[in-house]
Amino acid sequence: MKYAKILGTGSYLPEKRLSNNDLAEFVDTSDEWISTRTGIKFRHIAAEHEKTSDLAAAAARRALADAGVSADEIGLIVVATATPDMQFPATATIVQHKLGMAGCPAFDVQAVCAGFMYALATANAYIQSGMAEKVLVIGAETFSRILDWKDRTTCVLFGDGAGAVVLGASDEPGIIRSRLQADGAYLDLLKVPAQMAGGKICGNPYIEMDGPGVFKFAVKMLAKVAEDVLAEAGYTADQIDWIVPHQANKRIIDSTAKHLGIAAEKVIFTVQDHGNTSAASIPLALDEGIRRGQIKRGQTLLLEGIGGGFAWGAVLLKY
Repeated sequence: MKYAKILGTGSYLPEKRLSNNDLAEFVDTSDEWISTRTGIKFRHIAAEHEKTSDLAAAAARRALADAGVSADEIGLIVVATATPDMQFPATATIVQHKLGMAGCPAFDVQAVCAGFMYALATANAYIQSGMAEKVLVIGAETFSRILDWKDRTTCVLFGDGAGAVVLGASDEPGIIRSRLQADGAYLDLLKVPAQMAGGKICGNPYIEMDGPGVFKFAVKMLAKVAEDVLAEAGYTADQIDWIVPHQANKRIIDSTAKHLGIAAEKVIFTVQDHGNTSAASIPLALDEGIRRGQIKRGQTLLLEGIGGGFAWGAVLLKY
């Protein structure tokens, strides 16, 4: 059986960096209020001319370079995003064109903050089935464009960015096990209800969130899906070198790690610098952990995330 192994990673953050103190100048909030509740200190905001596909393409180029793979070697592109450039075509096809590619399948997946887990599992299935030898998987978001900047309960949490990985078929262990789940009964806890009708946006075009409800559900289900994927793979928590979690809230990350019995020293944190970048947060954190020299080849990683829907998942892999 072939494994889907990470050959290279890359990320991109917009130049504009907004601190909590910057936010406090136009939002009724403070650095202390945000920091103590979320762990967030900064977030990046896309420039007016930057689209989600621009962020995605920039991260993809870095991942391809890191992998030593040319764009024409890629047999599939999967982009996880909840903030596409347009209703259609898929942002993945726009990224494909920006990379100078044509011919291979390219499509988006939409599972919000769990999107990268869904994209990674899809890419793994393509490689294991022999449908692709090398796959480009990207998580990219411009969440700043669906934020109500007068709502301090949501606008302080999110940022923009992109992360990418190149997967390749390998005889060496790569992705060991993945598990994806969803339950639409909880859609009212986190949503953007707007939809297009008659050429107009009907409904609220901004994020609506029940913070306490999201926190309670996220901690419970992230710990459960992580336990399940470990059990299915025959692994125990003490065999994990690093957790690379969705960077939504430091308290959620801490609570999940504690529930699994994994020390905070084994958790990759970037939420303080990036905020919640939704589908981009896990590949961003993965790339940063590698660049810092924390994550090394041969180590065992547990990736996990949860997003609106609710949709959630975990992936166990050897880097």
